[in-house]
Amino acid sequence: MYYFYHPSYYHPPVYHPGYYPNYRQMPPVDPNLLYQSANETKKLMEDASTVLDKLADSKEFDTELMYAAQASDYEEVERLIHSLGITSNVNVQFNPDGLRLEFQSQVTSLDCCHLTITLRWR
Repeated sequence: MYYFYHPSYYHPPVYHPGYYPNYRQMPPVDPNLLYQSANETKKLMEDASTVLDKLADSKEFDTELMYAAQASDYEEVERLIHSLGITSNVNVQFNPDGLRLEFQSQVTSLDCCHLTITLRWR
């Protein structure tokens, strides 16, 4: 048996927005918030890089930080992190296994940007 192929029988469907009554119109894109979020996140990354550079370069600082964490001295751990000159809002958490730093920023009163770093010491 032979099958006859004709292009007019096999054309792909064409979608027209006005043809389908349930077609959802998308709002126009506005890249301003994404642009601002990306720039704020770059600032968070600079602050995170400052902290990581200190942790990678100074075993004395690491020892002081770990002793404060082992003693559950939250204020001292936070003071040590902020003593590095970072300007971002940082949520500091620690446990016996390591350290978690969440850098946060806002754009026009919107919580837009989070950068989380988790480091282990045990």
